[in-house]
Amino acid sequence: MPLKFTFSIKKTRFDEDYCPSNDTRLTTNFANLARGSHRQQNLQNVLQMINDRFNALASWDNPTAKRYSVEIDIISVETTMSRNGDQQSFPLIEILSTSIVDSVSKERIPGIVGNNFSSYVRDYDFSILLKNHNQGLAEFTVPERFGDLHGKMFRSFVGSDEYKTNFRKMPVVCLSVSNNRTYHKTGNLHPILGYEYEQREYSLTDQYFEKMGMKVRYFMPAHSSAPLAFYFFGDLLADYSNLELISTISTMECFQKVYRPEIYNANSPASACYQPSLTNQDYSTTQIVYDREERNRLATEQGKFTEENFINPNRDALEQWAAQSSV
Repeated sequence: MPLKFTFSIKKTRFDEDYCPSNDTRLTTNFANLARGSHRQQNLQNVLQMINDRFNALASWDNPTAKRYSVEIDIISVETTMSRNGDQQSFPLIEILSTSIVDSVSKERIPGIVGNNFSSYVRDYDFSILLKNHNQGLAEFTVPERFGDLHGKMFRSFVGSDEYKTNFRKMPVVCLSVSNNRTYHKTGNLHPILGYEYEQREYSLTDQYFEKMGMKVRYFMPAHSSAPLAFYFFGDLLADYSNLELISTISTMECFQKVYRPEIYNANSPASACYQPSLTNQDYSTTQIVYDREERNRLATEQGKFTEENFINPNRDALEQWAAQSSV
């Protein structure tokens, strides 16, 4: 019997009372914020930042800049792998789903699903497989078929009945631009996303998301310090409403200000020819405590967990499935 994957979804509200569950990837931005003695203040501050940024971008018919608030659900996806009558479950990815609450119309408007993106298999690929492959090499290279398995598993998920039952539209993931690429401002100005930037060569992350079936465009919204990378299916500009796009910008830009303040909380905005730098000293810090060193360490630990509990026990079957899968 061939290998088969099915998926299940669990939703957890991200609010000031949020506590990470035992099976949440602790490297995830929102989980990192919700730990330690500053957890509740962290959560209150970041949620207020998100709401303030949303209202600043959705300024029409909003004279007090308090019309909207954003609700966020953590979407935890588990896959069950079936083969020869045996089943094994494993945590696959975590993303975020936003909703917009309009205090004037009293509506609760669906936002975008995706936003943040965290994945156990991606931890394995980047923190274990890629690192081991380049150990002792004079020049950095990428392993053959790097990202194939992860990409096909992700595409299986977004094509599944479980995804279609829970979400109206395809996901959009919004991440930091790469600090080893140069981005060039174009004349294309979107009313919400801002000025578009382009680059001449995709980063490794861009290539990884391409294997997930997603394209990428880079935009710098008004009053931002740097462009954001938007990964999407279909047409980013035509498939989503202004409020949907604002929900993603406000959520992920605020996370990036906390996680990468050197880029997204820089005191000077990105120039027309821009190379992000994590060594930039001219930036402001937020009042939110974030442990980046722990995040990097846990990424390796979670990559090893994936290797030992998912990749190694099923390597031959997974490679065969990835080679034969048509998604």
